[in-house]
Amino acid sequence: MNKFLPVLFVACGLQLTSNAQEISPYSRYGLGDISPNRNILSRGMGGIAAGVMDYQSINFTNPAALGGIYNTIFDIGAEADSRTLKSFNPAKKFTSNNALFSYLQLGFPLTTKRMEKKGVNWGMTFGLKPVSRIDYNIEKRERLTGVDSVFTLYNGTGGINQIFAGTGFQFTEGTGFSKKVFRVGANFGYMFGTKNYNTKIILVNDTVDYYRSNSANNTHFGGLFINGGFQFEDSVRIGGKKGNLKLGLYGNFQQRVNAKQDVVRETFSFDANGNAYRVDSIYEQKNAKGTIVFPSTVGVGFTYQGPNWTYGADFEFTNWSNYTFYRQTDAVQNSWVARVGTEYFPATKKTSAKKYFSFVRYRAGAFYGPDYVKVTESRPNYGVTLGASFPLTRRVGYAGEYVVLHTGVEIGGRGTKNSGVSENLVKYSVGISMNAKWFQKQKYY
Repeated sequence: MNKFLPVLFVACGLQLTSNAQEISPYSRYGLGDISPNRNILSRGMGGIAAGVMDYQSINFTNPAALGGIYNTIFDIGAEADSRTLKSFNPAKKFTSNNALFSYLQLGFPLTTKRMEKKGVNWGMTFGLKPVSRIDYNIEKRERLTGVDSVFTLYNGTGGINQIFAGTGFQFTEGTGFSKKVFRVGANFGYMFGTKNYNTKIILVNDTVDYYRSNSANNTHFGGLFINGGFQFEDSVRIGGKKGNLKLGLYGNFQQRVNAKQDVVRETFSFDANGNAYRVDSIYEQKNAKGTIVFPSTVGVGFTYQGPNWTYGADFEFTNWSNYTFYRQTDAVQNSWVARVGTEYFPATKKTSAKKYFSFVRYRAGAFYGPDYVKVTESRPNYGVTLGASFPLTRRVGYAGEYVVLHTGVEIGGRGTKNSGVSENLVKYSVGISMNAKWFQKQKYY
């Protein structure tokens, strides 16, 4: 199958058929189409996350930020995208629209009075989020000498999800402008998924009735995972104005996950009602055990938060050269991505509560790097982002109760004309963060 898919985009007679939930034919490789490992707040700033610690949402990319949780936070996100895939020789176009779940998580503080007196804060979170998706349906029609027409259907479904828990600690030294903050945290949980591939070949001839062939590999896998992070925050002066500088580091080591695979090689035909049935089983194996090696990732970055503006940048590297699936390598390569982002918050201490849009947080950013899938040539992966957070309650503060609507838009693409195929993407993200003093004892004075 590795030999056939690269030429699907350049072979004469290529036909791409759309489905309301198709992601991309490139989701056949590696772990599929990788989901953004960022909350909606970070996505609006180009995806920066290493140095982000915001009381309005939960940063699960760098679990060190969990140490800064003061309220119970219920955080949920979703996205919708429109994708256009173009091949240049021959000129073909494929479009798809998808509505997808992004994440669901609940975070809460566990700080005791004794810890608080020592300048220690403790936070924890539970959640569910997708890691990747596999969904494509490709048709190829061609003519072979001595046979006639050949119809090939490539189909793939599956993806990876995580059920996770995270915890983080915050240690504060000093007060006022001399205050320094250290945070450390980890996410751990269970990762599970499927990877199902199907290839059907139908030979069409006016005089000879050939059997149709079906080759299917269905894999189920699951295992534990862990990743960690660190943040350091200090007060600095830039241009005579006070601000906070946050440095962050996150990542995970290479991990192995156990898998079971069903392999089928068979011929099939159709009955009078058009339903497929097996004619003969050429080869079949059930529950073949194996392992999947997931790559290691490391990210580093910073944010600087002034009175009204926040600026930040991230750099992330993933070592895909060690990725294997049942001891087999794939059309993947080491990848990196550079991200920059900014946020503007117009309000000051003197701003009237009646000026609603002064309390909206406005964001923008961009990212660039090579895509981890490399079929024929390396493809750039790039995009620009916009975002905003709208308060849905009157008062928003780190110790209050409030609801915030997070929004984001990403316009980007993968590939160029030189790589033979390009993908254009417009993604809309929306999330809600509800902050409250749940699970905290009320005191009366």
